[in-house]
Amino acid sequence: MRRPKIHIKRPTKIKRPEKVNQFMNWLNDHSPLSRLDRYIIGKFLGTYFFSIALIISIAVVFDINEHIDKYLSKNAPAADIIMFYVNFIPYYANLFSQLFVFISVIFFTTKLAENSEIIAMMSTGVSFKRLMRPYMISAAVICVLTFVMGAYIIPRGNVERVKFENTYRRRYAVTYTSNVQLEVDTGVIAYLSRYEDNVKTGYDFTLDKFVNKKLVNHLQAAMIQYDTLSEEPNHWIIKNYTERDLKGMREVITSGGRIDSVINMQPQDLLIQKGQQQTLTNPQLAQYIERQKQRGFANIQAFEVEYYQRGASSFAAFILTAIGLSLSAKKRKNGMGISLGVGLLLSFAYIMFQTISATFAIKANFPPMLAVWIPNIVFMFIAVYCYRFAPK
Repeated sequence: MRRPKIHIKRPTKIKRPEKVNQFMNWLNDHSPLSRLDRYIIGKFLGTYFFSIALIISIAVVFDINEHIDKYLSKNAPAADIIMFYVNFIPYYANLFSQLFVFISVIFFTTKLAENSEIIAMMSTGVSFKRLMRPYMISAAVICVLTFVMGAYIIPRGNVERVKFENTYRRRYAVTYTSNVQLEVDTGVIAYLSRYEDNVKTGYDFTLDKFVNKKLVNHLQAAMIQYDTLSEEPNHWIIKNYTERDLKGMREVITSGGRIDSVINMQPQDLLIQKGQQQTLTNPQLAQYIERQKQRGFANIQAFEVEYYQRGASSFAAFILTAIGLSLSAKKRKNGMGISLGVGLLLSFAYIMFQTISATFAIKANFPPMLAVWIPNIVFMFIAVYCYRFAPK
């Protein structure tokens, strides 16, 4: 008995409308990026963001494991801990962006070389210089992204992150300073022997006013306190004061127990907290540096380094991308081991060089702008050297 034949009807392939096909063809013809460009950019950025997610997630786990005892001993609220790590992730992802760029370029470019894709590209007439185009476009995207994040977005979250670190992660927070002197107005010099930030109070306060380099007014007080309840900014309460008004050969002395005064200084101008420069956006940093220079405040090197380093670190994406591509574009018998090892060594060397030069600027009065750009200048020569020996 013959079995009946079963006819399976295959689903018909859905065809795109003709207008859609025409639009896609027009888009491919007029797009500034070729299919090769889009392919490499997708690989680059995909590997970059994947490496950030992988490494930062591991870092968060290790950080929680290391500091969980401090959180429990200081009764840190769970909501504050969660918000801390919400701000922790973008800060450290942006801080070590150069490392992620280097790893991403070397990892996926080595895979392209192993699969002979780069050889196939060059065999069609694509030069190494042309191959760098999508890499540089990707580096430009990362450069703009890291600069905008580091200069305008992350500092707002750093306010809570730094506050959390000072409260729950450090053994003690510095809440006082000594021998503070600054110019609060043109020819007006303020001095405090000691300032305690937890009570917003200064001791042994003097305020001298000079006209044509001659002292015309001298005020001395045992205590000065910032009025946190006043709606008027820069409002201070001066207690147990003596004021000397010098008028030629005459001297008028007045004293009292209390006087309210508006002085152009704020508590954050007197005591610099650890990591305070990380909580300011670029416009705020520039304004703070300019104001402190006008006042004759000397301890602003860390703020200047932070200001210039944000641009220098973002620009490093171009340099490290060129080095990574030049090192990993050649097909090797040993796979990606050598390329990845050399890339990690160079990336850690860049970060260490950057840290050392910033320390020189802060501790040894080295010009901050030059200090943060020296690593880029040195590694730019390394990039040129690697490019010369890259496969053409």
